[in-house]
Amino acid sequence: MSDLRDAAMSSKAWPFEEARALLKRVEASGKKEVLFETGYGPSGLPHIGTFGEVLRTTMIRRAFEVISDIPTRLICFSDDLDGMRKVPGNVPNRDKLQEALQLPLTSVPDPFEEFESFGHHNNAMLRRFLDTFGFEYEFYSATDFYKSGQFDAVLKRAAERYDDIMKVMLKSLREERRQTYSIFLPIHPETGRVLYVPMKHVDAENHTVTFDDEEGREWTLPVTGGNVKLQWKPDFGARWAALDVDFEMYGKDHSTNTPIYDRICEILGGKKPNHFTYELFLDENGQKISKSSGNGVSIDEWLTYASTESLSYFMYLKPKTAKRMHFDVIPKAVDEYHQQLRAYATQDTAARLNNPVFHIHGHNVPESTMVVPFSMLLNLAAVSGAEEKDKLWGFIQRYAPDASPEKNPDLDQAAGFAIRYFNDFVKPTRQFRLADDKERAALEELIACLQDEGKALDVIARKNAQEGKDMPLPTVDWHDDEFLQSIVFAIGKTHGFEPLRAWFSTLYEVLLGASQGPRFGGFIALYGIDETVALIESALRGDLAG
Repeated sequence: MSDLRDAAMSSKAWPFEEARALLKRVEASGKKEVLFETGYGPSGLPHIGTFGEVLRTTMIRRAFEVISDIPTRLICFSDDLDGMRKVPGNVPNRDKLQEALQLPLTSVPDPFEEFESFGHHNNAMLRRFLDTFGFEYEFYSATDFYKSGQFDAVLKRAAERYDDIMKVMLKSLREERRQTYSIFLPIHPETGRVLYVPMKHVDAENHTVTFDDEEGREWTLPVTGGNVKLQWKPDFGARWAALDVDFEMYGKDHSTNTPIYDRICEILGGKKPNHFTYELFLDENGQKISKSSGNGVSIDEWLTYASTESLSYFMYLKPKTAKRMHFDVIPKAVDEYHQQLRAYATQDTAARLNNPVFHIHGHNVPESTMVVPFSMLLNLAAVSGAEEKDKLWGFIQRYAPDASPEKNPDLDQAAGFAIRYFNDFVKPTRQFRLADDKERAALEELIACLQDEGKALDVIARKNAQEGKDMPLPTVDWHDDEFLQSIVFAIGKTHGFEPLRAWFSTLYEVLLGASQGPRFGGFIALYGIDETVALIESALRGDLAG
């Protein structure tokens, strides 16, 4: 354990860098427990960015637990007392929601007609998503937090220090909004709606607010007991003070507000937490992923086509770099995740702590049984027309005789995902083209080489001579990826494809109807010699492009 801790103290993996900074903070404060928090605005269905925030926070928490024995907790806080300002575009029964505008989300009817309210529905969805990944967390509802009295001490302090907090907020607002702004949002005693109205008086001694409602009637309410809520920026800082939060991460869109959150936390008697600002996820068009519009990839959508671990891997990578998150990134994430799993088995302690899979799995990193890359399975599904994964297994077991669904469960799962992904995303966009004369000649020679080992060795020898290399010819093995790849490579060189990637593009575009594809020697070994020959002949006849 001491070796692991020593390595962690110098690891450049971003979770360990954040964990070391957090340890300095906690040691200076003398706290006996470390509190991590993530916030969630349940105005729409939980989306993949929310998951990423909890996952990344968990990775830092896990890293902290490697370098310190101080106990940790993670709170997932839902701001479900917030008023619903607009109806989300991706829910049923939208007309019913229109009538509930400005009601707290936990008072809005559930458009799915499954839970007590829309807020309860979205909270349940969030918890289901988080539980799918085995996160350890405590769930806090703002509605319960305000109404139960847990927030009362800080709310009273906010009334007592109202002017100081208002000074912080007014500096950040336009002149027009300053005239009516208050940090307190009263909840109307009759309608239950969250009111955005100016305060006529804030009583610091009795901890009450006086205001006129939208009809001009005057009301005085205590700030405690769920009668008011704080505007979202003051709420951020007040929550830190109330819970004594040590760490919270959030998206770049919050970064300009960080000084506001920090200062309000300090005014209310708290110590500002350590922060981590991550870049936002974008959809395929470069637009920010939004809960209300439902663009981008949802958690359920990702898990329809790939494993949970591949999604975690994608979330780990470069959190401070904006990344486009759409369906095309899924195959790459799957294959890279398994590459890292295979590397982990041979790495020393320092390298393992820098490997993404350690931060996904902790000390229980599994072995990869993916003997065939996901991208290869996609191409196999394409050329074989497989509708069921059993058909893919026929090819897989010819390529890897010892593999089986029982021994290779992640490969078995990936085979099913590959068929689904191919049918939904690859098949509708495939565009085959005919080979030109130069490409046709190269493809015809590839057929000849796959049918005659003498011709195969001859083209390799010609390639070596062309490059001025005096090398022994390889051993003929029609099941060996490397031998088959050497044939493909030699044909591209001897037929004058410059750059050589133009030859591989020919193979993908003419045979697979795609702009990119697998290492072609491996594809031939998996699909079969006779099947590959038949595929090339079909393409040369024009059957595929027709």
